[in-house]
Amino acid sequence: MTYTTTRRRVLEGMAVGTAGTLAGCTVGAPLNEVQVAGPLDVGLDRPSLAAAELTDVDRVAADPRAVPGPITRSEPATVPVELETREVVAEIEPGVTFQYMTFNGQVPGPFIRTRVGDTVDVTIRNHESSAMAHNVDFHACRGPGGGAEATTVNPGEERHLRFKVTYPGAFVYHCAVANVDYHISSGMFGLILVEPEAGLPAVDREFYLGQMEVYTNGAAGDEGHHEFDFGRMAAEDPTYVLINGEKYAIGPQGYDELRVRTDETVRIYYAVGGPNQFSSFHAIGGVWDEVYPQGSLASDPQRYVQTTPVLPGSATVVTAQFPVPGDYKLVDHALSRVARKGALAVLSAEGPANDELFDPED
Repeated sequence: MTYTTTRRRVLEGMAVGTAGTLAGCTVGAPLNEVQVAGPLDVGLDRPSLAAAELTDVDRVAADPRAVPGPITRSEPATVPVELETREVVAEIEPGVTFQYMTFNGQVPGPFIRTRVGDTVDVTIRNHESSAMAHNVDFHACRGPGGGAEATTVNPGEERHLRFKVTYPGAFVYHCAVANVDYHISSGMFGLILVEPEAGLPAVDREFYLGQMEVYTNGAAGDEGHHEFDFGRMAAEDPTYVLINGEKYAIGPQGYDELRVRTDETVRIYYAVGGPNQFSSFHAIGGVWDEVYPQGSLASDPQRYVQTTPVLPGSATVVTAQFPVPGDYKLVDHALSRVARKGALAVLSAEGPANDELFDPED
C-alpha cells in the first residue's frame, strides 16, 4: 500500500504555510460537546485544525459495524487473514495528533471470524514506510508465542503462518515485539472470534469495540503533536483511555455508526488491549442481558449484569436490548476515564416511545 496525502493534510499544510519479541522470546526496550449522565457532564471546545500537525490519515477509529457475518457452514474451512502493519499519524481528538501503530490502518485491528476446527491462514506484511519491526500474537493460537516469533516482519517484509483454532471464544491478538506495551498502547491489538461448532444465537446487530490507554508527553486536549511517553507508561498514568482509538469517536458526537432500533437485540464484542488497565464495561441506562466473561463462549452466560470487568489482553461478549428510544453511553465505569480521558461510545436507539418502561415528565 502507498500512503496518499489526505485532503485534511493538504489543508493543514496550507494553514501551516501561512501560520525483539515478548511472547516467548525477548523483552526489550466532529465534537463540540459531549454530555454524560449526571455528574459526568463534559464539554470540549474544538481546537483549530491549523494547530494540528500533518496527518497521514483522517481516521484510525475502526468502524464498529465492520463485523463479518455469522458462520453458517457446518464444516471446518481455511480462513485467509491479511494483516498489514502501518505506522500513521492521526488525530486522537481535533487538534491533537499522535503516531499510531496499527493493523490495517485501524484501531482496534480488523475483526477476524472463525469457527472451531478452522485453519487460519495468516499473511502479515510490514509496510515499507514503517520504522520498526512488528508481528502478531494470537491468543486463539496454540503454538510458541501465539505465532509472534513466526510472524515477525521488518519493514517491507512479508511472512506467513497457518494455525488451527481448537477452542471457542473471543480472543485478543496484538503485536508482541520488544517493547510490546508501547506497540499495544499505540494501537496494535484486535479480536479473533472462534465460534462454537453449533454457532452463536441469532441477534439483530453485532458491533465491535476496543479499549486501550495512550501515554503521551502532554495533557489530554493539549493542542499539537503528542510524543509517546515511556515514563508515564511505566507509571501506568495514561493521558488518554480510548474506545476505538480516538477520544469520543463513536456516536452522534463523532462517527455516528452505533445505531439500532428499539425492537432489536444487540451483541457487542469488546476487546481490551490495555496494555495495563482493565475496563469496567457498562451501559448507562440499562444492563447487559447476557455476558460471556473473558469471551468464554464455552460457558453459560451471566444474566443481567450491570458492569462487567474486562482484563487487559482479554475480551467480553455481551448482548443487550435498548427498548426505550434515545442515546445510551457505553463507558468504562472508572468514570474519570470517561470525563477526562475519552473512554466513551454512544449507541442511539430509534423507535416509538415506551411509556410503560420509561415515562419522563414533560
